[in-house]
Amino acid sequence: MKITVIGPGRWGSLITWYLDTRHHDVTLYGLKESKEMQGFLKDRKNSLLTLPQSVKLSTDLSCIEEAEVVVISIPSQALQGLFEEINQYSPKNKIFVLCMKGIEISTGRRLSEIAKDNLDPSNKVAVWIGPGHVQEFYHGIPNCMVIDSEDQEVKLRLVNEFSSKLIRFYYGNDMIGNEIGAAAKNVIGIAAGFLDGVGLSSLKGALMARGTREVARLIGAKGGNEVSAYGLCHLGDYEATVFSKYSHNRQFGESFVKGEEFGQLAEGYYTVKALVNMGNELGIELPICNRVYEVLYEGKPVMQALDELFDRALTAEFE
Repeated sequence: MKITVIGPGRWGSLITWYLDTRHHDVTLYGLKESKEMQGFLKDRKNSLLTLPQSVKLSTDLSCIEEAEVVVISIPSQALQGLFEEINQYSPKNKIFVLCMKGIEISTGRRLSEIAKDNLDPSNKVAVWIGPGHVQEFYHGIPNCMVIDSEDQEVKLRLVNEFSSKLIRFYYGNDMIGNEIGAAAKNVIGIAAGFLDGVGLSSLKGALMARGTREVARLIGAKGGNEVSAYGLCHLGDYEATVFSKYSHNRQFGESFVKGEEFGQLAEGYYTVKALVNMGNELGIELPICNRVYEVLYEGKPVMQALDELFDRALTAEFE
């Protein structure tokens, strides 16, 4: 299978390395001026991994023309702009696999909706989501993930082609739930970082339970299956997001509370805006997401936000 991976960041480079181990013909594309791509062009390395000689490197987006599958791993808010560039090549009959987690702030679109809005109908769209860190995969630590698509044949093909003893893939069956759940877990990761930052890490268990319930309600209101929130897209990704030292979102939340600089991408910072907008439009209560938003964007102290959560009207655990 000829595959082009767009995005030389930590996840895109890991996907490139992984798909090469599955004996696919893989090309990694990145902007010539990007620091990550410059590193790979120099010695095929970044701070986390080394790409084998079998992987092709390109700074020319036309490399997608020969690919059967185009895997995309870039910041979620840049996806619309990328597709505007991709459409210069009028792609047809390709499979686009989105390996990011987010919701577009300006429109509330899921990432697969952005793809479908921009692509010729002959193209198919899938998402690749779930837990795992580059550092762990590269050193042989296995995990489970999900591939989902509205096209059943595409989904079956990708799962069969991509699965290995390192990553066991499951067939997804709820694009709405899987995409919202995957995006929302980054917001919960930031909330976990807040708790670490104020010395209340023992509350993470409650955060996990109530966060999952909150996201499940939102998924249901959007027409998805609430059960998806309890699967690999969301709850199954909590260890890698809520507890791990490698989690950018958790690290960002802790650094934010402590007033420390954090120079890495934390998708949850942007996603929380989209989720709050979505909740307001649907009339769905999202107490945790709203408090995270208020801390990040309105300067509310974390302890005040926590007090407000505890002061809410008492209710049954499950409605």
